[in-house]
Amino acid sequence: MGKRRRVAERTSAAKSKRPLALGGMAAAVLGGGAFAVYYVFGGGAVAEVGSAGDAKAVKTGPLSASEVRTAATAFLTAWQGGSPAKAAAATDDSAAAKTALTGFTKDAHVKDVKLTRGKRAGDEVAFSVKGTVAYKGTSKPLAYESSLTVVRARKDGEPVVSWQPSVVHPALAEGDRLVTGEAGTPPVKALDRDGGEMTTKKYPSLGTVLDGLREKFGEKAGGKAGIELRVVRAKAEKGKKKTADKTLLELSEGTPGTVRTTLSPTLQAEAEKRVGATERASVVVMRPSTGEILAVANSNPNFNTAFQGSLAPGSTMKIVSSALLIDKGLASADKVHPCPKYSSYGGWKFQNDDKFEIKNGSFKASFARSCNTAFISQAKKLDDNSLTLEAQQVFGLGMNNWAIGVPTFDGSVPVQSAAPMAASLIGQGGVRMNPLNMASVVSTAKTGVFKQPYLVSPSVDGRALATASRPLSATVRSQLTELLRYTAAYGTAAEAMSGLGPDYGAKTGSAEVDGQEEPNGWFTAWKGDLASAGVVQEGGHGSESAGPIVAALLRAGG
Repeated sequence: MGKRRRVAERTSAAKSKRPLALGGMAAAVLGGGAFAVYYVFGGGAVAEVGSAGDAKAVKTGPLSASEVRTAATAFLTAWQGGSPAKAAAATDDSAAAKTALTGFTKDAHVKDVKLTRGKRAGDEVAFSVKGTVAYKGTSKPLAYESSLTVVRARKDGEPVVSWQPSVVHPALAEGDRLVTGEAGTPPVKALDRDGGEMTTKKYPSLGTVLDGLREKFGEKAGGKAGIELRVVRAKAEKGKKKTADKTLLELSEGTPGTVRTTLSPTLQAEAEKRVGATERASVVVMRPSTGEILAVANSNPNFNTAFQGSLAPGSTMKIVSSALLIDKGLASADKVHPCPKYSSYGGWKFQNDDKFEIKNGSFKASFARSCNTAFISQAKKLDDNSLTLEAQQVFGLGMNNWAIGVPTFDGSVPVQSAAPMAASLIGQGGVRMNPLNMASVVSTAKTGVFKQPYLVSPSVDGRALATASRPLSATVRSQLTELLRYTAAYGTAAEAMSGLGPDYGAKTGSAEVDGQEEPNGWFTAWKGDLASAGVVQEGGHGSESAGPIVAALLRAGG
């Protein structure tokens, strides 16, 4: 986990839009040379005085319980009464709110809406939604829970609802829509590798996976679409993959097609159990020799962090960085390698956890103890694109071309310079990964060849799997395997991996995230022909948070 000194941003006086303080007043320049003066009074109220001398009080300060309840009630009453414009006017973004609330009736075809306000928790108010979805003679009751947050309006300080798409339905994100009609794709009956049916009732965290399977294979699997209420996701940004649409309610069932996955029922059940007992955890298990994904689970069932997360991987990225350094002749497992307390590059000063140092130690010792400066010290000998090319050409990362059967984020190792480039070597900077990516990384290190992970066999639809342009050389593979085995036996991963040897290897990691008190904890490892990687967000050291989850799955795999 690298630490660095941060330089505060500075804004020049010429560009600043802050009011200029004038004793008990503040003056702000307006268009055309006009200005307004704000008098600051006691109690938090602010009065604005224009050129004509008129004054209008702007309420500030914490919201009272009465203000929160009144604003929430006004919004919910207008929505229930079928007045989207009036309800939207009670929010801080009337245009977006009106569009969403109008679509709730016209596109989602929800009628007879009843909204019941629940308990207030600070500025947040929970409420229940009941109604009927009716479409072409078919109808079905709809019921769910949602919540809203009350804030002060910027213009006058009056309490209004802070508009978010999730107010209408918790499954909605920015740009998403609720639509009722013939399903875009037929339903699918997803099977595990042994032929058993997989459902969200049995495996709660597979909801996003099943949605992805339906979108990809619904038509190809031979099913017939029904009528349903669903979330139609926003278009993906350029270079990214669209999140799968989500079914909320089936009005009439379609005929499902059948698609078999590579998931192991035993490992999937164990993965669900392990992440279910830990807040904000995600894990993947795969087979290095083939690329088959055997389990995937997330504590949050509404987002597949394991496949689509974009997080700094911390020191687990040192697997890729080590391959690069060995490839370039800048490190060798048993040769002496510098691991000082500090190492500076590009204006940043990096240090090791607890400022440790290893005097006259080998690169293997530095890797096993996760010495940051052992990597930062070599940055000056690398090109800006060295790590990017190693990640792409050997580990198959960052090409946005994986085709596993459902949407994924395939990792990102952008070309950077100066300090961010050095930070990338220890899994910070601009590097972003998820458990699927890191399970693939340790699999490549184990076998020497990148095998794209997959959830559905390519023989089902004839899709081509991604490949890397070159394998690990025999020398790099041998030394990388030695580093990982030594770390599992004697390094930071030893406690979690105890009893799993001798054919094993592991790497721990922790990644600093702005705004978090604790770093994200990472752990990736292999045992025999099983590989796993996991992350616990705000989990601290990976050896203590993600490590036990990954090790438990490797044990469960036999």
